[in-house]
Amino acid sequence: MCGIAGILAFSSSASVADTELVRLNDAMPHRGPDGVGTWLSDDHKVGLSHRRLAIVDLTPDAAQPMTDADGSVQLTYNGEIYNHLDLRAQLEAAGHTFRTDHSDTEVLVHGYKEWGIDGLVERLIGMFAFAIWDVRKKRLTIVRDRVGIKPVYFTRAGGRFIFGSEIKAILSDKSVPRAVNGTAIAHYLSFMVAPAPLTMFRGIFKLPAGHIMEIEADGRARARRYWDALPGRSGIQNELVGLSDAAARDYLSKEVLKRLETAIDRRMMSDVPFGVFLSGGIDSSANVALMSRIADQRIKTFTVGFSDHTHLNELDYAEKVAKHFDTDHHVIEVDGGDMRGYLDDLIIAQDEPISDWVCVPLYFVSKLAKDSGVTVVQVGEGSDEQFAGYDSYIKYLKLHDRLGNAGALKSMLGAASPLLGALARAMPGRRSKFEQAYEISRRINLGHELFYGGSNAFWAIHVEKYLNGGGTMAPDPADIDIGVDGLDLAGAGSTDSGDIMDAFARAVTDADANADQLVKMIHAEFRLRLPELLLMRVDKITMSTSIEARVPFLDHELVELTMDISRHHKIDGYKTKDLLKHALRGVIPDEIIDRKKMGFAAPAADWLRGDFGREAEGMVMGSPLAQNGGPLNATAIKRAFDDHRAGRQDNALHLWVLLNLTAWHDHWVGGHGA
Repeated sequence: MCGIAGILAFSSSASVADTELVRLNDAMPHRGPDGVGTWLSDDHKVGLSHRRLAIVDLTPDAAQPMTDADGSVQLTYNGEIYNHLDLRAQLEAAGHTFRTDHSDTEVLVHGYKEWGIDGLVERLIGMFAFAIWDVRKKRLTIVRDRVGIKPVYFTRAGGRFIFGSEIKAILSDKSVPRAVNGTAIAHYLSFMVAPAPLTMFRGIFKLPAGHIMEIEADGRARARRYWDALPGRSGIQNELVGLSDAAARDYLSKEVLKRLETAIDRRMMSDVPFGVFLSGGIDSSANVALMSRIADQRIKTFTVGFSDHTHLNELDYAEKVAKHFDTDHHVIEVDGGDMRGYLDDLIIAQDEPISDWVCVPLYFVSKLAKDSGVTVVQVGEGSDEQFAGYDSYIKYLKLHDRLGNAGALKSMLGAASPLLGALARAMPGRRSKFEQAYEISRRINLGHELFYGGSNAFWAIHVEKYLNGGGTMAPDPADIDIGVDGLDLAGAGSTDSGDIMDAFARAVTDADANADQLVKMIHAEFRLRLPELLLMRVDKITMSTSIEARVPFLDHELVELTMDISRHHKIDGYKTKDLLKHALRGVIPDEIIDRKKMGFAAPAADWLRGDFGREAEGMVMGSPLAQNGGPLNATAIKRAFDDHRAGRQDNALHLWVLLNLTAWHDHWVGGHGA
């Protein structure tokens, strides 16, 4: 795991200086405390930077940027290639000579020369973001891994193309303007994060998951998707022909377990100490159980809890799992004071707002792991999405089933929109049945998908309440001026977030006209919430403490399998995670499998009712966004804080989203961070 960056000067009057490459590295020291490197072309037209977190082949020979014997390829790379030894053997058999002992970086260099970029990426198993400068072709190629575990951002400024693992590296170039992307803001309020390829900064974009982008020496750029979480890749349906329902279920359970164990085994590749984040839930417990089967030493486990609001703690369950598998267990408990002490650093670590309060406990458990001497951890992200582990999935499936089979009911609900809107305004609150019904009727009338993802914060009625519109957050054509041929906005060019969800659904239907509703929902999560919210919180927060997080549930071979498993076999009616629970019987204790899901969370609602709530209110209300006719409705926001403190409404999610937005703006765009 590392940090990458670089500059390609495509204007005849533009160039690259070595001091600029050093500055790119200096903007993200946490991503690589073990080494720094730069490479600059003789004509000063191309430069690459690298910060190293040494995990595989710790020798200086594996330092980056890396080249080959004749200097025809230059590479900067962030991530891990878990099958690099197999690929190395293939390349050596083809006549390639390696100078490192077992560096996965060097496999990318030789693999590109042997197979080309498409052949290389097709063979990779891992998480990665890398950039290759082909000296002969005069072409810069940038790749993001299939699922989007590793980020890469880019912009154009001053006749140059600039990219990096973090936006703060790009912003180290003073020619890069800092302006709000109004179109991204509209989607941020819906999804708690900006959807790719947009970021919250106008003119700065992120390469979507599963994409290759090529930039020529004259600045012309093109991109293409090489992978998507779509049905039809695994071929598993051929294995189910002729099997009874029970036999098919058993077969799929065994296949899931086999691929998960393989994925975990792959991710134990390391030359430094490793561990696992343990919540006491199914996913993290499965990680511990399967790692314990493979490892020849005690597994280090790390758990975080809360000392001031213990109702969210899962410490007892984590302790039971740790004792069951005899792990070297570590625990940290935090409170609201710890959260407030970290908040300013959180805004800096995120680059753009990632409004998930899980970032807070994630930071402290990451720091615990680092302080305990661990550099690599395995985490459970991706399981709930693939196996339908959220109650909200079941709620939307039931809604879809009822409305899908009752066209008259759907039409009636759509026609009732004006009445429902009036009732929602009269009796507000995010948990108001009238607000929920009004939002569903609105989506029906607009022809949108009903499911907007597992993290849908603001509905239309909330935008109406909290936003004045216009000002610095108004959409602008420049918001979507990406300048990369073939890079599909997938609905993100519209300010209606429903257009994004519709685009995702069409992609599934195009791949498989018979795909069920659950497949559409899961695919939407793989296109937005997983790569841009959940995985970015993992990347940004763990890397801020200089540790690497690995996600075995998102091994692409496991994902391809699960995307081909029918809804019936996955949840058997409306049972969350039913197939995974079946697969893990006998692997982890039944007590863990059968316990009620809590989810990794933070007591933000409680914190916002105390002293921190008054401080947060001052931060939001004091922002230029909420003052002097700014885009935020200060009166409505003040009322939301008052109602939340008084216990009349639970406005925690909306207030946290607004706090992250104003804190980001005031630091990165309008404040001292700018």
